[in-house]
Amino acid sequence: MMNEEVETMNDIERRDLRKRTKLFALRIVKLYASLPRSTEAQVIGKQVVRSGTSVGAHYREAKRARSTAEFISKIEVALQELDETIYWLELLTESGIVPEARLTSLKGEAEELIKMLVSSAKTAKSASKRLSSILVHSSSLPYAPFSRN
Repeated sequence: MMNEEVETMNDIERRDLRKRTKLFALRIVKLYASLPRSTEAQVIGKQVVRSGTSVGAHYREAKRARSTAEFISKIEVALQELDETIYWLELLTESGIVPEARLTSLKGEAEELIKMLVSSAKTAKSASKRLSSILVHSSSLPYAPFSRN
């Protein structure tokens, strides 16, 4: 029984985008701190820090969205930032600044976060379409259910 509870908690933590995006940002900061002091490494590193740390901020903004459209917009910005982060990570490895093996886990986490955020955006879009469909159909009713005639 205890193992089932632990597995359930691990599953919950793995799905917790708020925690995961924050941990991702912290890993990006640590990566930047460990980069060589060469101009190239620092320029690319600053780009990685900017895009990689903004993912969690955009996710938090999405969670406070005032509408489904705003939620989707913020999630899509977080997705753009993740894609940009992967680009900068690729440049770090392909330029020879950082060995590829060192960034494999970080790139993998970025890809997983992308999948999770895409899923969230799709779910929100689907729910929004269903709601729009319901509202369109209810507005075409021959009577107004709350009117006093």
